[in-house]
Amino acid sequence: MKKSLIAMALAVGMAGSAFAKDIVDTAVGAGNFKTLVTAVQAAGLVDTLKGKGPFTVFAPTDEAFAKIPKADLDALLKDKAKLTAVLTYHVVAGKVMAKDVKAGNVKTVQGSDITLATTGGVTVNGAKVIAADVAASNGVIHAIDTVIMPK
Repeated sequence: MKKSLIAMALAVGMAGSAFAKDIVDTAVGAGNFKTLVTAVQAAGLVDTLKGKGPFTVFAPTDEAFAKIPKADLDALLKDKAKLTAVLTYHVVAGKVMAKDVKAGNVKTVQGSDITLATTGGVTVNGAKVIAADVAASNGVIHAIDTVIMPK
């Protein structure tokens, strides 16, 4: 009996540690957000996204960033103010799992609204969520196929 309680406690502890990584570490570990992580570092947002949160991040994959012409992406990475605006436009306060997404406008951390749709899968300003509910200790990541830009 005692051994099974210890095994159960270890299993629960291990399950709890599965989500011990914050949003930044989770994105790094995923392997398909290298450009996003580079951009977050260039904008000085690492500490923010490692913060308490919770945050919902609509995270463009490396393939999404590859759709931006290299010269434009390089310029964006050098313009900290614009980069910060673009990145925070992908973040919503709170932890919203895919099943809880409601169609309509939602205010981003950047201050502008994004439009969520749920017909035929979740989209954000037309960008498709291609991997949902990547859990982190301080929120959730939904991978998207396009970088969305604030107006």
